[in-house]
Amino acid sequence: MHVVPATLLSAAVTVLAILFVFYTGLNVAQMRGRHKIVAPAVTGNPEFERAYRVQVNTLEQFVMFLPLLWLATSFFEPLAWLPAAFGLVWIIGRFMYLQGYMAAAEKRGTGFMITSLATAGLLVLSIIGIVQAWMAVTAA
Repeated sequence: MHVVPATLLSAAVTVLAILFVFYTGLNVAQMRGRHKIVAPAVTGNPEFERAYRVQVNTLEQFVMFLPLLWLATSFFEPLAWLPAAFGLVWIIGRFMYLQGYMAAAEKRGTGFMITSLATAGLLVLSIIGIVQAWMAVTAA
């Protein structure tokens, strides 16, 4: 049986996450056109404002997600596929966030919680991996 390296799994997840971020930008552009909201305006129709908030919040989350994905991938070795799995969960959470928020602002909570749990999981894996690597280096 051939095992896919963890870095390849995380690379694929990174591309999927970037495509999702790109999609949120396209969604905002589509809403601008549909509701005739000319840049640089970021207010107007509530549907546009929800799309805009999804994009901005996704970018805010992405700043934490991407480094944690690669720190966990680089340093967490016991279950090398786990960082990529958390990355997929993050993308699923973001998609659920988008779907919920676009329906109604109060429906965004589940997606946000899933995203937050995936980010927290990556943070924990990163810390464990870095501590283990640190201990190995200082023990040598």
